[in-house]
Parts: sequence; structure tokens; C-alpha cells
Amino acid sequence: MSAAFETAWGVATATGRRSGNEDSFLADPPVFVVADGMGGHEAGEVASAIVVQEFSDLRGRESIEPEDLFDRIERGAARIRALPAPPGRGAGTTLAGVVLSSRGGAPYWLVVNIGDSRVYRSADGVLEQVTVDHSEVQELLDSGELTPTEADDYPRRHVVTRAVGAFAQVRPELWMLPAGPNDRMLVCSDGLTGELSDEAILELLLTAGSPQQSADALVQAALAHGGHDNVTVVVVDGRGFDDADATVPSLTESDDDTHPRGDLDPVAEATL
Repeated sequence: MSAAFETAWGVATATGRRSGNEDSFLADPPVFVVADGMGGHEAGEVASAIVVQEFSDLRGRESIEPEDLFDRIERGAARIRALPAPPGRGAGTTLAGVVLSSRGGAPYWLVVNIGDSRVYRSADGVLEQVTVDHSEVQELLDSGELTPTEADDYPRRHVVTRAVGAFAQVRPELWMLPAGPNDRMLVCSDGLTGELSDEAILELLLTAGSPQQSADALVQAALAHGGHDNVTVVVVDGRGFDDADATVPSLTESDDDTHPRGDLDPVAEATL
């Protein structure tokens, strides 16, 4: 990655009303990831820490490819499956993240997702949800069986359909987005999106100030709105993108069974 392409970032996390914090994160250029563990406090905390740890050796790397992310997810899943757990309480974790990389001299955001943690992009006053939740409620929304209003009160809205380590297979999705000079990326656990609307999130991203100030403000707002779950937020600003070529070559055609937001299609989906 060219030295001209840099990031400024901030991170904040809080336990909320839970007894412990099962979220883990890594915020160290060019890698910014959040994991939300499941399977009970100790199991979830260990699972999220394992998958984040697998990404730690990418810190400071100049070139990162999709295969690098898939390899670390696969290794993390194997380690999580090997953990001892009571019957029916297997450990697992969501994972969402953004990596700043470059291809052909152009900067791009490499976005990965498994589960219901999310990545958003804020640019020119518009908030865009890049990732698509892998959850029971999202599937019902996509099929038209639930309306967005009904989804808010759906009793199983926190049930995920994909996770790292909790299922026999891991199916991460990946996006490649051209990086723009006004991009502000947000990576978060569902402790944020379960409390705040997209409109409230955008307002704080636009008005709170620096990435650290924005991260702090988002977590505090989630706590003020109930703080029912652990909440972790990473905010990343891109710098040095003004003269960059915005064309990013795609890797593959998107799979027919994916459900992208707006015009954003995942460029790769792996079964590990």
C-alpha cells in the first residue's frame, strides 16, 4: 500500500447491560475488524478474541488480498471449533471488517462480513450499509415475510445464520470498494445498530468530529438508548485518496444467492 494512502481511526467499546464484554476488535492499519462472540460469556469472549488474533499478523502489511482474509477466517474457525464447550453451547463469533489496500496504484476498501456485525461507509453526507446481515430476520425481510417495522419486534432478530466456528462451514462475503477522499468507514457490532437508527448513526458520524470523537459519541449514544448489548465501534477515515484512480478491478461475479444493499455486490463469497 502506498505511503500516500493513510488512515486516521478511533475505537470505543462498552459492556452495556451485559455481565461481560464478548466483543473483540483490532484497529491497527491497514486492518480494522470487530467480532461479536456467542455461546455464553466465556466461550463468546474467547471465540471473538481468537478470530481477531488471527488478523493481527496483517498489521503493517503493504498488500493484502482476499485470500489473506479467508485464510485467517478459516484458521480462526478451526481453533474455535476445537474449544471445549457444554452440549448445545458451542462457541462462535461474527466478524466484520475493513482493510485498506491498493491495486494498480489505486486505493480500495476490502470489506468482509460473517454474521450481523456491520460495515458502513459515510461519504458526501450519505450513509451506505455495505454488508448484509447473515441473520434470520434479514432472510425474512428479503423474502417479504416481514416488513422493516415488524422486524424491529421480531423475537429472533438476533439469531445469526452464519458465524465463525459455530457452524460446520464458514461462508464469508467480501466487497471491494474504490476509496474516495471523503470516505468515513464504520465497523460495528450489533450493540450499536440494535439501539440507533441509520439516521442517528449518520448524524454522529457527520457532526461528532474526529474518528475517535465519533466512536466515543456513537457508543455513548447506544448506551443512552438502552445499552442492552455489548457495543463496539471502529471509525476509519481515509487520507491521500484525492488523486487516486477510482477504478478497482472485480474478482468474480457475485453469487446469485446473495442479497446486496443498493448497487453494492459482494465480489467474492467463500465456503471454508
